[in-house]
Amino acid sequence: MYRVTKSLNHNALLALKENSSREYLILGKGIGFGKKVNERIEPDESCSIYSLQSAEEKGTGRKQLSGIAPQYLEVANAILHEAEKEFGKVDKSILFPMADHIAFAMKRMRSGQGISNPLTQDIQVLFYKEYRIAQLSKELLKATDGIEIDDHEIGYIALHVHSAICDEKVSGAMQIATAVRECITLIEKEIGKTIDVQTLSYNRLMNHIKYMAARILNKEALKVNMNRYMEHQFPRSFGIAATVCDHLSEYFHEQLPEIEIGYLAMHIERVLAEEAE
Repeated sequence: MYRVTKSLNHNALLALKENSSREYLILGKGIGFGKKVNERIEPDESCSIYSLQSAEEKGTGRKQLSGIAPQYLEVANAILHEAEKEFGKVDKSILFPMADHIAFAMKRMRSGQGISNPLTQDIQVLFYKEYRIAQLSKELLKATDGIEIDDHEIGYIALHVHSAICDEKVSGAMQIATAVRECITLIEKEIGKTIDVQTLSYNRLMNHIKYMAARILNKEALKVNMNRYMEHQFPRSFGIAATVCDHLSEYFHEQLPEIEIGYLAMHIERVLAEEAE
């Protein structure tokens, strides 16, 4: 049982759990309609309940809510619900920073200040499922605000979805996407041509660099060493891979294990072979 402290709109309210001082945000169709302060309610299973004390990055959830229109909380909640269906478990505290981002994005778009994201295409590949889920925001915001957000904004929302399913901040996901873009650009410079983004080898290469960057951040290591074989059989790809690994080490200020070179060389060789066909 909960005691209402504030009704935000027809579908959202704040309430204290009975016999507790902990406050919650409750989202559900019609949950806030006609509700008065101190009224007791029992949300059904269709409602989503968020603890306002779980948000850590910007203070309490109650403070964050002060600048977010309720409809953006509803949009963020719908996205997290879809992510939960896809991935099984999500960090629900992401609701507040995601809704805050959406609210700010809509404010920018109303004033005609669109935002550019040079990593949008990379995010679409690296975080494919997250991006697909984030696309739900497009139809929801069109319905609530009559404004259609672009792919760049969806890309940023996708990073919030990724943060909700991984033990990783949005800034960390952005850092990985940036590292991958720089590595791809470096490889293209070394081979003297742009890699076809529609190929399977390109997709595999991007994802390999993504997980390689994640291993650096998580201090994980591969077990099988392919360096001797790859250096002997494919010296060009191995040399390019060594250059890229050096760049990643500088980027993350963390020495990358040499064992990574051989695996990266294998993916670069696939790209070279496909480009030569």
